[in-house]
Amino acid sequence: MLTVTEAAAEAITALTAQEGTDDGSGLRFAMHSQRGDSPQLAVSIAPQPESGDKVLGADGGPKVFLEPEAAELLDDKVLDVQQDETGEVAFAVLPQPQPGS
Repeated sequence: MLTVTEAAAEAITALTAQEGTDDGSGLRFAMHSQRGDSPQLAVSIAPQPESGDKVLGADGGPKVFLEPEAAELLDDKVLDVQQDETGEVAFAVLPQPQPGS
């Protein structure tokens, strides 16, 4: 299952607060296109999960909604945030750390 880092959870909370959405909102991942070995994900702020979405997150905390194909793709990944040279923050999907590393 997708793991969400503390930094990513804080970023999701900040984004949903900026959008002025209610407590049920979250960050939603959906398949945008599936071309060869490089699938593309669409990321958006959603007021609630869509039918069939997997929901990660506790009541009152940040939520992540995963469209079924996106959930399968992200099953062994970590959602984190990274900052670029200009200070912009972006979500990053990283491999799960291997045990003992």
